[in-house]
Amino acid sequence: MNRRVAVIGFAQSPCLSEAGTTSGVETLVPVLRDALAGAGLHRREVDFWCSGSSDYLAGRAFSFVNAVDAIGAFPPICESHVEMDAAWAFYEAYVKILAGEAETALVYGFGKSSAGRLRRVLALQLDPYATAPLWPDSVSIAALQARLALDAGILSERDMAEVAVRSRADAATNPYAQVAGETTAERLLAEPYLADPLRVHDCAPVGDGAAALVLAADDRARRQHERPAWITGAAHRIDPQTLGERDLTAVPSATAAAAAAELPADLDAAELHAPFTHQELLLRTALGLGDGVRINPSGGALCGNPMFSAGLNRIGAAATLVMSGQAGRVAAHATSGPALQQNLVCVLEAGR
Repeated sequence: MNRRVAVIGFAQSPCLSEAGTTSGVETLVPVLRDALAGAGLHRREVDFWCSGSSDYLAGRAFSFVNAVDAIGAFPPICESHVEMDAAWAFYEAYVKILAGEAETALVYGFGKSSAGRLRRVLALQLDPYATAPLWPDSVSIAALQARLALDAGILSERDMAEVAVRSRADAATNPYAQVAGETTAERLLAEPYLADPLRVHDCAPVGDGAAALVLAADDRARRQHERPAWITGAAHRIDPQTLGERDLTAVPSATAAAAAAELPADLDAAELHAPFTHQELLLRTALGLGDGVRINPSGGALCGNPMFSAGLNRIGAAATLVMSGQAGRVAAHATSGPALQQNLVCVLEAGR
C-alpha cells in the first residue's frame, strides 16, 4: 500500500524544573486537547495512540497506563507504548499508518525528571557488565565525548559556546523554552567548568514536560489541515551500547539513519535533539548539514530538555515550520542512549 503520512497537529507544555504534579496526567490533559484542536479532530476520531515515557524514572511498573486517564477510559482505544523518548512512539505510529492499520494517530510523550534521581536512572541504559556498575552519570559521559572531540581538533570550546549563544537567542521567541536571552561567547567561556570540558551552558536544562503530535494519512490529512507537513522519509539506527566499541567523536548511526531516510541537501532548517553543545556540532557533520541549513530555530533541547518528549518536540517544531509556511523542507532528529548511541531522522515537506 502506497500511502502518504503527514503531521497535522502539535502541542507541548512548558519545560519546568518542577511541574508540581504527581503524575503525567495533569500535564498531558491540556497538551492532548491543544494537539487535537490544532488537527481539527475529536479524541474519538483517533485510530491509534502511542506514548513514550519511563517506568524506571517513575519508579513503578506500567506507570504509563496511568497516563491513559488523560485520554479517557471510554470508548476503548488502540494503544501502545515505548520505554524511551516519544520520537520512537512517533515512528511506531508512522509505520502503523503506512501499513494501513490506522488512518489517524496521536503520539505523546511525558516525563518527570523531578520524580527521582535522573542521572542514576539514565545510568541503567549503559552496558550492564562493564559500565553500569560504575554508575557514571550522563553529564560525565558527555564530557568524555566532548574531551575526545576537542583533543582530536574536531571542535573548540568557543565553537561550543557559540552554539549556546545562538540557541539562547533563537529561544527568545519560544514561550516553551526554559533558558533564553542574549549573551556572548566570551561571557560563557569565563564561567567555571561543570564537568571538564563542559560548562553549564553546554548542558541542556532538564525538566518536567509533555508533548503530543497528530498524524494522518493521505486525504484525511488534507481535509484536516490546510498545510500538512508530509513525512517523506524516516528511519532510525543504533550504535553499540558499550562506549569502548565505538568512536565517540563520530555518529555512524545518525549518518546511517539519514541515508535510510534519504535526507536531502536542500533543507531550509533542521531541528536536532542535541542535549550538549558539542553534540550539535558532531551531528551537523554526521548528517552532512551545510552552512545554509538553519539549526534549531526553536532554540533546541539546549533551551529546554523535558525527559522523554524532547525528541518528539524536535519533530513537532520541524513540522510546525512547514505547517505555518515558514519552511518548505525540514529535517528532525532525535537521540536516545549515552553519547548519541541511537538516532532517528525524519524529513518533512510541504505538499506539492
